[in-house]
Amino acid sequence: MVSRSFLKSGNTPTLLSAFLYFDLSFMTWVLLGPLGVAIAKDFGLTPAQKGLMVALPVLSGAILRLVAGVLVDHIGPKLTGIIGQLIVLAGLAAAWMLGVHSYNQVLVLGIVLGVAGASFAVALPLASRWYPPEYQGLALGIAGAGNSGTALAALFAPGLAQIWGWQNVIGLAALPLALALVVFVVFAKDAPNRPPPKRLAEYMAVLSTRDAWWLMGLYGVTFGGFVGLSSSLTIYFNAEYGLPAVTAGFFTAACVFAGSFVRPVGGALADRVGGVRTLSVVYVLAALGLALASFQQPSPWVALALFLFVMMSLGAGNGAVFQLAPQRFGKEIGVVTGLVGATGGAGGFYLASSLGWAKQVTGSYQGGLLAFAALALIALVGLLGVKARWRKTWPELAGASLRL
Repeated sequence: MVSRSFLKSGNTPTLLSAFLYFDLSFMTWVLLGPLGVAIAKDFGLTPAQKGLMVALPVLSGAILRLVAGVLVDHIGPKLTGIIGQLIVLAGLAAAWMLGVHSYNQVLVLGIVLGVAGASFAVALPLASRWYPPEYQGLALGIAGAGNSGTALAALFAPGLAQIWGWQNVIGLAALPLALALVVFVVFAKDAPNRPPPKRLAEYMAVLSTRDAWWLMGLYGVTFGGFVGLSSSLTIYFNAEYGLPAVTAGFFTAACVFAGSFVRPVGGALADRVGGVRTLSVVYVLAALGLALASFQQPSPWVALALFLFVMMSLGAGNGAVFQLAPQRFGKEIGVVTGLVGATGGAGGFYLASSLGWAKQVTGSYQGGLLAFAALALIALVGLLGVKARWRKTWPELAGASLRL
């Protein structure tokens, strides 16, 4: 999959630095999900409150991706990344030293953690600008595999919380994040072909194109499903099957790792057969998996298998969307990444919060899962409706043949 010509075509230290920065930022972004069982116990939270707690960092990150996307195109991805990382480190240190004493303070911390979620709008443009069109899917798939950071949180946070308490885990999270910042500062480089800064109105002009809105909607389903489940599955397995927080975290980590490491495969597959074809299959598989997972399964192992299937499908879809985005918006990739990433985060907020709401109102997560399965089918119908126009107009806009 990673050929010699790919390695020669870009900047490997920058690509790997972008991955590490993205990976540990995502670990921090979803930290409240794996800690949710312990936090809920301390503050006596309802299912809806738990849903909002894990959904709020996702929404905050979605909004801040817009800011980060504009900054990336204006001051460059490296400086934007450094600023964001320093803000998150300061927030983690303040929460650890001052303590988190109420549910409202947990929500404030969630908003600060959203800055880490904005790393998406930094890492992907940083990597993208180093690679030619034929390798965009693979390069952005590797950088985007930093989604796996959500698995690190699920894998380690519940166990560490049992030993030292969940508030100390917040402080511990700053240590690997600081290490990633050092690596990022030393090895990451902005590409020499960075476009000159533009006025804010010129950035926002992207929103006047229908294609930007389509990409935003498509990613709202694939990444929204991925991050929404990443934030919610620890609570889900604990509530539905009575699994201890540590075991539920292991189950969640397995799902997230599967989805994250299929992302480069999805990007590479899109490079080979086209992003539209890849996404079409993804939406069918994701809808099927979500629909089956919505029914109470006889054991947590069956549920785990279904969510592994769903997360792998969504992970491949994430890679496929970002095979398409730079082909259409190469010169505006920073702000487009921010916009598309924002809708992805918004989709995650919707899924995580709707799962909590559905559980509180109906006593089951089924309604939230079925609603998201329906969104996947709506995305499929929309994609099939625009694919002919894309295949006709995008090569004309790019002045080159494209793999769609």
